[in-house]
Amino acid sequence: MKRRIFLRNASLAAAGVAGASGIQATPVAGSKDQSKKPVLTVAHITDVHIRPDENVPGRFKKCLEMVKQHKVDFFLNGGDSIHDASYDNVQRARVTEQWAVWDECMQSLKGYEVYSCIGNHDPWWSAPSKDDEMYGIPYTVKRLGIPHNYYSFTKKNWHFIILDGNYKGIALGEAQTEWLKKELDKVPQGHFVLLMSHYPILTVTGTWEGGQHKDHKELKQLFYKHRDKVKVCLSGHQHLLDRAWYNGVDYFCNGAMSGFWWGKGNEKSAQPYYYQETPPGYAIIKLYENGAVENEYIVAKVEE
Repeated sequence: MKRRIFLRNASLAAAGVAGASGIQATPVAGSKDQSKKPVLTVAHITDVHIRPDENVPGRFKKCLEMVKQHKVDFFLNGGDSIHDASYDNVQRARVTEQWAVWDECMQSLKGYEVYSCIGNHDPWWSAPSKDDEMYGIPYTVKRLGIPHNYYSFTKKNWHFIILDGNYKGIALGEAQTEWLKKELDKVPQGHFVLLMSHYPILTVTGTWEGGQHKDHKELKQLFYKHRDKVKVCLSGHQHLLDRAWYNGVDYFCNGAMSGFWWGKGNEKSAQPYYYQETPPGYAIIKLYENGAVENEYIVAKVEE
């Protein structure tokens, strides 16, 4: 039987969960009609860190086949799609081969829509000049096949907002923040919002692992203004699994598909391939017509 970690909509102020044991919290009374099916079932994969080495593409493709068994409607990809283009010593050829492998692996998802956000390791900053076509965010947008570095779309009565936290200090920046305010204003009553950013907006793991949005206070206030709409925020980056709940919003940091970057781990790894106590994996998210949310983290088989 597959090992699973259950994180469900619950009356917990904040909870951190990691490891291979299962935890299922009691749903809030009336939050979900048990007789109804979700209107959407979505896969959330994040921190794939694809590269051609160590049979990583083959291992990732096996994980994707595992995800597809859940009959999801579409994929949300939380960033750090390629292993790394951001370090100073990364050369053009290395960036190119990583994106080529990403493209190859995405062939496994033909027939599925994939909506991606940008991770900190995806842009190449070491190009010879800022005028180089491969430099920075615009090239990453092109390779991921997304319309902009931040954007939105609607499915059923759910509005999906994809954010880019790669601005100074891990934040949205002024223009994106103003755009987000307008996006939330436009969401009609009876519709609900899921936001995805590479970096956590609110996370339990921030007490021992860096990477949280620095504009989280401003975002908290904005979400409270739209508390009848905003229901869930997804993230990755930490490679750790946790769930925080505040002012009616669930914040799910859904580990990493790559676990310990597809490696067997180090002295802090609870088990092989784990990052600290979190196994490699992905989340299956069920979204209901009344705004209820379920987030199920499933351990992926990444062994060589």
